[in-house]
Amino acid sequence: MQVHELKTIHKAKKIQRVGRGGKRGTYSGKGVKGQSSRAGRKKMPRIREFIKRYPKLRGYRHSGIPKNIVNISLDVLAKKFEEGAVISPEILIKMKIVRGQNPGVKVLSGKIVKKLNFENCQFSESAKKAVEKAGGTIK
Repeated sequence: MQVHELKTIHKAKKIQRVGRGGKRGTYSGKGVKGQSSRAGRKKMPRIREFIKRYPKLRGYRHSGIPKNIVNISLDVLAKKFEEGAVISPEILIKMKIVRGQNPGVKVLSGKIVKKLNFENCQFSESAKKAVEKAGGTIK
């Protein structure tokens, strides 16, 4: 006997495809109607849960992610800095007056007598007038 003359004793079992008649009837053990009786994916994809958690950004007025703006009053700055000092967001971070990564600094109103110089800061109208009245500069 040679290798090409060998034969299997058992024939391969024929796999029945579900939902196509046969001994189990029309529904083939899947029940009647519903999600689990139909073909295709049975469950919701895992990524869908994450997608549904994010807020929907609708409308043309949406301006994107809000910027990290920190408000600080002139009273605090007057106590921390000396006459003629230069104030910028980088300096405020180093002195640990302001925290966060690349924050925008908005100066709000307060009492100020010292002459302070500001760089890269936003101002309220009343704060701007108070700084200019005290003799400070805004760049």
